[in-house]
Amino acid sequence: MFSKLFSRRVPDEKPVQAQLSPGERVYAIGDIHGRHDLLVQLLARIEADDVLRGGDAGTLIFLGDLVDRGPESAQVVETLMHLSKRRPEGKTRFLLGNHEEVFLAVLAGDSKVLKFFDRIGGGDTILSYGVSKAAYKAASYEELLTLVLDAVPEDHVEFLQSFEDMIVVGDYVFVHAGVRPGQPLNLQRSNDLRWIRADFLGHRGRFEKIVVHGHTISDEVEVMSNRIGLDTGAFQSGRLTAMGFEGSSRWVLQTGVSR
Repeated sequence: MFSKLFSRRVPDEKPVQAQLSPGERVYAIGDIHGRHDLLVQLLARIEADDVLRGGDAGTLIFLGDLVDRGPESAQVVETLMHLSKRRPEGKTRFLLGNHEEVFLAVLAGDSKVLKFFDRIGGGDTILSYGVSKAAYKAASYEELLTLVLDAVPEDHVEFLQSFEDMIVVGDYVFVHAGVRPGQPLNLQRSNDLRWIRADFLGHRGRFEKIVVHGHTISDEVEVMSNRIGLDTGAFQSGRLTAMGFEGSSRWVLQTGVSR
């Protein structure tokens, strides 16, 4: 299954020049997947970079998949929930990833979805919320659902429910997975925005905007003529990646190497 998560880069034309409005700065953060340790490091680097560049505070856009696979999903959610309250209104925004979508379905009481959630790394999320390994292993899916519903705080549920599908800033559109080629942005389906892979990654034509996305892992940041991929597989590589945008400039901020 993991082979489907990786992008194979093919030769591409020169990236299109894109811009933000004057005085606007954005930091897009790739898939975190429960790596709270890396999140803390990256947020410190972003804050220092933002201060160094001066002007108003930049907008943080998290591309989704905060949870699953890594060991501290609950801590990631807690930290980002408080971060969003601490920063100026509208300066911290979150896209709903496919893993949050499945997690919310579980939190709505769907035990059948819980099986799928468990298969895609949700077990690590469940444990991060304080369910013991012994209880997790011993429980049926119906029993495990009860444990999950009891363990996840209501404010975490409400926070995840507030996440967005798509964010447009200047000449960029920020989404979790990608967009459906040939479909206008205002007609994109949420299922594609959170799950699409091959049809989007293989498209060589232009989109309405340069698409900035996560979801599909690459060894390094992928800058193509029509898209920028920022998922560097933090849960296994130790590299959590952000890209800064200001005017026509772009730059990468990243944590270190595998632990």
